[in-house]
Amino acid sequence: MKKLVLLSFLVLNFAFAKASYLLIPMDVESQKEHLKAYGITYWALNKNQKVKWLLNYRGGSFLLSDTEDARRECTIRGVSYEVLSNSKTEEILVDIASPSQNIEAVVLEKAPKIAVYTPDSKVPWDDAVTMVLTYAEIPYTTIYDEEVLKDQLILYDWLHLHHEDFTGQYGKFYGAYRTAPWYIEEKKNAEMRAQKLGYSKVSIEKRDVALKIRDYVVGGGFMFAMCSATDSFDIALAAEEVDICEPMFDGDPSDAGYQNKIDYRKTFAFKDFTLERSPTRYEFSSIDMTNKRHIPFSTDYFTLKDYSAKWDPIPTMLVQNHTALVKGFMGQTTSYDAKTVKSNVLVMGENLTNGEARYIHGIKGKGFFTFYGGHDPEDYRHRVGDPKTELELHPNSPGYRLILNNVLFPAARKKKQKT
Repeated sequence: MKKLVLLSFLVLNFAFAKASYLLIPMDVESQKEHLKAYGITYWALNKNQKVKWLLNYRGGSFLLSDTEDARRECTIRGVSYEVLSNSKTEEILVDIASPSQNIEAVVLEKAPKIAVYTPDSKVPWDDAVTMVLTYAEIPYTTIYDEEVLKDQLILYDWLHLHHEDFTGQYGKFYGAYRTAPWYIEEKKNAEMRAQKLGYSKVSIEKRDVALKIRDYVVGGGFMFAMCSATDSFDIALAAEEVDICEPMFDGDPSDAGYQNKIDYRKTFAFKDFTLERSPTRYEFSSIDMTNKRHIPFSTDYFTLKDYSAKWDPIPTMLVQNHTALVKGFMGQTTSYDAKTVKSNVLVMGENLTNGEARYIHGIKGKGFFTFYGGHDPEDYRHRVGDPKTELELHPNSPGYRLILNNVLFPAARKKKQKT
């Protein structure tokens, strides 16, 4: 009988000591594959498992149930993990809950359905978001104008805008590339698409696409955009009833004095900007800082702001990283003149010495948007035709982590209360 009692006691103690959770650390010292760690989190959510995102705890670590499948996935993908007992997990969560700690545990509930707005003609490495989603093994669906205009955005929780020109000026590539075969072909395809959809001009079709995306966000969607998709989107909204395109773009002259007809009240993020009139200049407006930068490559960094995890969980989620200093990188729209950013928009990443905002976030209606300047966080000056970035060489990229923070953000959305 004594032996049986002793055996029962040992089994009971073993059960309590048995590991129950996996910690995916996201600090600089412990994680070998920061980007793929997001993929593990998405994988768990896709299995209907809830995950705790530990904001400001060891670089924004993830806590998930300890299962054989989860360990196997981490091992296969090269993601570092730590096995925690129930008691150790409880100790961490109690520490996080303390009012004196700038840490918070946010529950991620559902794997968001992801749409990437991009034409079929674009190769995946034209866009940093599709590259990092593929590398992290996070599934996504590509959509374009047809799907947007048919109101299919409602099927998705998160929308990324490819490096698009919503103004109908074909990316302002006219000056340098108007005789290039790829430019001629893309212009031809855009015109054919617009006609197929019942539009006489690409600029009008793109405006309607921008308005549909606006409505998606206002209705509760999450929208993320990079590079020229950010400022050209806002410009299209502000110029909703104005022709800002010169004849080489849409076949007729622009409206006289169109600058004075711009309505900044319609934009998401920007105000008081001046449009670039010259069709040969590779620039949309005074929003962009590309040609106003005086920063040497060696010192081109931007700083992420620090937020209260308990009181400001949304921006805290979006800036989670293993460093507060992120390498700068160029793009058609590299960064934003701080003077043109609306006061109700959060500047989460900035270069104060040059007066530029790099990473901004705001609320529109029931939804959210994030704009991220630049083209590729690990390709400083990406040019047309450059080889793709090999993310295997940058598995811990802080710049790419900011993209993936936005991917997981909708998973923390609170469920609507039933009325």
